[in-house]
Amino acid sequence: MRIRALPVLLGIAGILLFSTKAIFVKLIYAYGADAITALALRMVFSIPVFTAIALSSKNPVAHKITVKEYLWLICFGFVGYYLASLFDFLGLVYIKASLERLILFIYPTLVILISYLVFGEKIQRPQALGLVTTYVGIVIVFLPEVRIQEDQNVILGGLLVFLSALTYGSYIVGSGWLIPRFGVRQFTSMAMLISGFAVICHYLIQKGGPGPIFDLPSMVYVYAVGMAVFSTVLPSYFISYAIRGLGANQFSIFGSLGPVSTIVLAYIFLGERLTILQLTGGIVVILGVFVAERYRNSGLRKVGP
Repeated sequence: MRIRALPVLLGIAGILLFSTKAIFVKLIYAYGADAITALALRMVFSIPVFTAIALSSKNPVAHKITVKEYLWLICFGFVGYYLASLFDFLGLVYIKASLERLILFIYPTLVILISYLVFGEKIQRPQALGLVTTYVGIVIVFLPEVRIQEDQNVILGGLLVFLSALTYGSYIVGSGWLIPRFGVRQFTSMAMLISGFAVICHYLIQKGGPGPIFDLPSMVYVYAVGMAVFSTVLPSYFISYAIRGLGANQFSIFGSLGPVSTIVLAYIFLGERLTILQLTGGIVVILGVFVAERYRNSGLRKVGP
């Protein structure tokens, strides 16, 4: 237990810090910034830190890293941080932060499905029950929101956040295999730099240049720095260390803390509220993921590309 205490604490801290991202994004949106601008600001303030850590980190791995492993790193950096973040930021334009986190929380069940479809991992009956329970909970949470808003954009926002969960789930599967080969600091730094490069390119192409990124209200930059430090840099390394210490399979069970903390923070800072029915659905979602992950963690072999 003592050996595993540190990765557990880091995993919990990483999840809680990551859950503040949606709050920062919503606060930035309140000043008129769009999704790609908010995402670019996140990376602009994060890239210097990731670059410094990458340059100062030595590869602790004994074996020589192959070209194939570098290619997989590029792939998972692009998918797991660029695409997942892009879908998430776009989804937050249309739905509440608390609803976003509940939908995003289904990523552990997607990890199970990816492991089944790609690596042939069997889905046991308790896992299947957990999967069904999770998606029933999502329906309970989501449908009242559609009726309240009477807006098809809510469905679009939910779909975008689901795609974020899917791409992040793919990253979790891949990171569990690649982290031991690169080491935590190198893997995380390089994956985030790949993502940052993709985000900056996306921004410059979409805006045709620097655009409004240097002409925003001062509070936008304050929130962007907070998002970069507390919702990006610190949780990225905390979660990578937790995955190394616990394995990707056991780490995702701590994700249940994310929706709870986001709901509380969204209520405090954004004035968001969920109905009793939606809170019930949130509990069902968390219960479903817990059941699925509890049985998934026993007897899984390690997988990789």
